[in-house]
Amino acid sequence: MIKSLERNEVDFSLVSVLPEKLKIDSVELIQNKLFLVANMDVKISKGVQDKSIFKQLPLIYREPGSGTRHVMEKFIEQNRLPVRKKMELTTNEAVKQAVIAGLGCSIMPLIGIKNELTNRDLQIIPVKGFPIKSTWNLVWLKEKKFSPIGRAFLDYLKIEKNKIIKERFEWY
Repeated sequence: MIKSLERNEVDFSLVSVLPEKLKIDSVELIQNKLFLVANMDVKISKGVQDKSIFKQLPLIYREPGSGTRHVMEKFIEQNRLPVRKKMELTTNEAVKQAVIAGLGCSIMPLIGIKNELTNRDLQIIPVKGFPIKSTWNLVWLKEKKFSPIGRAFLDYLKIEKNKIIKERFEWY
């Protein structure tokens, strides 16, 4: 996403980790909540799990550079979690499908797994200290010259952001 922004291939990027080396402007959108998830075949005892659960669960990671992976690894490091890395994949959708297929568990953003939770393809494993929280931000290059459509979108978002969040993401 950041490379596309740098090359001026896109007007905006949606990120949960702000790039440090780019001069950007941003709008905070919504909190990003990440949970430990597994497919429905994984049997876990009732109640909130201790972080030692990570000893027994093989984890599927996003690729290096991913905001989800950055937040996940920071949490793992800060809590000295005993993780078993099984594989790494390039998109949240690929990770989600691998978890559904029973290839491992992962730490994923709630916003991207609503349907799978509703359909009972995935389950959240409640773990002490979760969810991990960050913030979704819409970012653009500080010196960006917007088209009229890009400018109208940004103006609309700034005015209507709270209403959109309330109407579309109340479940979240």
